[in-house]
Amino acid sequence: MKVLRRCRMALSLGLLVSVVAVRAQDAPQKAASKEYTRSEAMVPMRDGAKLHVVILRPVGSESAGSPLPFLMERTPYGTANNSSKSVNISKPELAASGYIFVFGDIRGRYESEGQFVMTRAIVEHTTKNDVDETTDTRDTIDWLLKNVPNNSGRVGVLGVSYPGFLAISAGIDAHSAVKAISPQAPMTNVWLGDDFFHNGAFRETYGFDYVQQLEGQKIDVRVQNKEDMYDFFLRNVNFAGAAQAAKMENLPSAKVFLTQPAYTKFWQDMAVEKHLTKVEVPTLEVGGWWDQEDMWGTQAEYAALEPHDKDHDVFLVLGPWNHGGWNRRTLSLGAINFGVDAGEQYRKTIEAPFFEKYLKDRTGFELKNTASFRTGVNQWERYDAWPPKAGFHEEKLYLTKGEGLSFAEPKSGEVAGSYVADPANPVPYRARPIQPTYGDGSKWRTWLVEDQRFVSSRKDLANFSTPVLDKDVTVTGDVMADIFAATTGSDADWVVKLIDVYPDDAPGPMGGYQLMIVDEIFRGRYVKSFEKPEALTPGKVTEFKWSLHGADHTFLKGHKIMVEVQSSWFPLYDRNPQTFVPNIMTAPASAYKAATQTIYGSEKYPSHLEFSVPE
Repeated sequence: MKVLRRCRMALSLGLLVSVVAVRAQDAPQKAASKEYTRSEAMVPMRDGAKLHVVILRPVGSESAGSPLPFLMERTPYGTANNSSKSVNISKPELAASGYIFVFGDIRGRYESEGQFVMTRAIVEHTTKNDVDETTDTRDTIDWLLKNVPNNSGRVGVLGVSYPGFLAISAGIDAHSAVKAISPQAPMTNVWLGDDFFHNGAFRETYGFDYVQQLEGQKIDVRVQNKEDMYDFFLRNVNFAGAAQAAKMENLPSAKVFLTQPAYTKFWQDMAVEKHLTKVEVPTLEVGGWWDQEDMWGTQAEYAALEPHDKDHDVFLVLGPWNHGGWNRRTLSLGAINFGVDAGEQYRKTIEAPFFEKYLKDRTGFELKNTASFRTGVNQWERYDAWPPKAGFHEEKLYLTKGEGLSFAEPKSGEVAGSYVADPANPVPYRARPIQPTYGDGSKWRTWLVEDQRFVSSRKDLANFSTPVLDKDVTVTGDVMADIFAATTGSDADWVVKLIDVYPDDAPGPMGGYQLMIVDEIFRGRYVKSFEKPEALTPGKVTEFKWSLHGADHTFLKGHKIMVEVQSSWFPLYDRNPQTFVPNIMTAPASAYKAATQTIYGSEKYPSHLEFSVPE
């Protein structure tokens, strides 16, 4: 799961940040480096497999000084590069505070034994050989407590992305020594909204690249291809053709993609959120508005845990970052400048104090529930819950005839806009050429903040815009798309983007810039059920309602609000043939046909976005 930032002309880069009212220039100096010693071990699991760990601890702390807590990160990406230098660079505030850092290769990856299973499902533990990431975490902690000298008996677990999935796993049937976890951009439900599918639409390039990277061998090997991947996937027709061309069709996840494209029991069993029925340990969820990989999981896990948070131990941070951007310098993202380093502010005022409170009994952690970086005005806000309720009210922004946007409900009219979507010429999701996801020169990491003018003039989409705003408009909370539409085909994809359009006279590269604030896709065949897809009735007006995810953004006076609707986002998402077939993964070339898509904006069919605004 996402949002943005635009510095207002009248505000200087010394912007006041309201999360703790800290000016960027007043931020604490960088933490002093601390020297760590490195050791390695093979840790036995209950089924006999041994998992590899790297242990870093402050020099001299093995036998002197106060016992230290553990901070653990488990990963499928290898641990060879974890060192005193790396921990001081990647986790400077935590390294300066002093912990026993543990980095572990998960089962079947790099130097660990056993079989790797992608985002392994949590299982019933009836025999000694019933293992998952929760049992491997507990077994690792048991060994650390007994074999690492001068430890305090407390453990914190954190991680970003796949390690974020492993971090939340540490909070399920948690070991008694686990006192705090921080799942950051966690893979949570890879069918509903994370890596591999979004609302039923298959993330073709990502699934293609990531599965080869993780399942093709025991270590990471990133996909490289000099061909424009737009051309590659178009030429190979469907995912089955692309997988065959790459000789990856027998990799475990590829097999499931090809045979189980709907929300089957396989995908449901992998989902994490259904296990979050109680708060076992204090939990700090972290995510970025423009996370190109796992923005959904952060907010989904928080939403699952928060109703059970009787002791106020669940916290959420949402900021102006892409995937894992809070661990890097984040004065800007792509062309968008925030004027402050929101990542450093988060680490110093929230992350480090969070772990110090629960692992070291220190004061200084003041977050009550949610910290949100409001883009546009570039300031932190704190809320009692997410989405916030107090001080906000619901608004609707209607798509109207003549391709306009209005806060007034339509009283007449019918068609708001229409276009012809042709699968032979799908709308690219980022400017071409499109490199493999993690290939050389790839612009994948910042595509969500790319200027949308590269596609907005196309005829196979519909744009709806407000006039120039005469006052600031702030959108906060979950943004819902509620679209009444019809297609001449029997299946269709719907992509909705909420865009901030900058004035033509904005300084530098921002003149006329079109910045996506939130955006998401919905595959039409799943309008009634994600488990049982059905054909759409050609010409029938159907209501499609789905979340575009959370936002906290101010559209500034002088800007415009734009909503863009399209029916392809290629090749990040595979093409919808627009004729219903049982399995799009194997759809024949003859099934791909152009269709006319019609968006309605009438009193009877009021297509709109729903969100909250401050009172």
